[in-house]
Amino acid sequence: MDQKNLFNKLRLIRTPNIGPITCQLLMRRYGSAAATLETVPDLSARGGRQLKLATKQQVEQEIEQASKLGAAFICYGDDDYPPSKLQFDDAPFVLTVKGHKSVLAAKGCALVGARNASINATRLAQSVATEIGQAGYTVISGLARGIDTAAHQGSLDTGTLAVLACGIDEIYPPENAELFAQIAEQGLLITETPFGTKPTPRLFPAPNRIIASLSLGVCVIEAAFQSGSLITAREAAERGIEVMAIPGSPLDPRSQGTNRLIQDGAHLVQSARDILSVLDQKPGISQPDLPSFSPGQLPEVSDMTPEEWAKTRQILLENLAHDPIGVDELCRWCHVSAVDGQAILLELELAGDVQRHAGNRVSRLYQDS
Repeated sequence: MDQKNLFNKLRLIRTPNIGPITCQLLMRRYGSAAATLETVPDLSARGGRQLKLATKQQVEQEIEQASKLGAAFICYGDDDYPPSKLQFDDAPFVLTVKGHKSVLAAKGCALVGARNASINATRLAQSVATEIGQAGYTVISGLARGIDTAAHQGSLDTGTLAVLACGIDEIYPPENAELFAQIAEQGLLITETPFGTKPTPRLFPAPNRIIASLSLGVCVIEAAFQSGSLITAREAAERGIEVMAIPGSPLDPRSQGTNRLIQDGAHLVQSARDILSVLDQKPGISQPDLPSFSPGQLPEVSDMTPEEWAKTRQILLENLAHDPIGVDELCRWCHVSAVDGQAILLELELAGDVQRHAGNRVSRLYQDS
């Protein structure tokens, strides 16, 4: 990709209120990132707020930082973009990577679990990761304490991939500094967050969808009821990706989440052999059972008058809540055509009133007063 195209795509995704789904929608409508950037301020203004684009200086600085750090950018549609992610409508628009990009081309298996894992579970995770890696799979995890750390350590020699919840220049947790460097040298670090982004609790759930989407299967080793690992498992299940769990004692709170996953239908596995048996049932990239993402063509001119357009915008907004709903269902309920509905929702998203979710769904964002 030429530098100008990279610059424009990076500026688009770094603009507030624009997520990966919206980037894809806008690119399909306007054909290029450069053309999209010209339209965004006007579209957001129609939604009720003037959106400011990410500054050129901000983007130039990020590209310069990547060069100094030895990192690179992979944009949606690039030849080296992971093919498994192309299936999903919430695929990251730009990934920042450091290490060996070839790791993305291998079959992946995610191993995730508790941060405060027991010694036995940690040892098991490391040995399982080693065996899975030796069988030809890239082991994917989130570089967190506990199970994630053990999974990466066990698969360093065969290929491991760490998905970060912070900028690629941030090492978290700090005690994994050496492992961070080893993965950059022998495997691959990836993130969709900008340089300098500090790890905060609100960012931790975001990488779960990437971990799940890159994998043919997700195995959870120890997880409490509120564990973030269960978010990864849910993301996998919603995408048609195999979910596995290693059972534990019902007396140990760290096993309550994994045991519940098994009750809910996850594969019960106890060894690397069991995991490989599940993975080998998948002939290739998993095809998700999700609603198709078809944003359609946004009209240059609607049949509605400005007053009708404003009224319809208000109707759509009033019928949205925190819980995501399918765009098609919302439009049917509000008696709005899909074309007009998509256009209005785009304006509302750029204005910060609507958030998009995987599976062509949307929810309402409530502005702070």
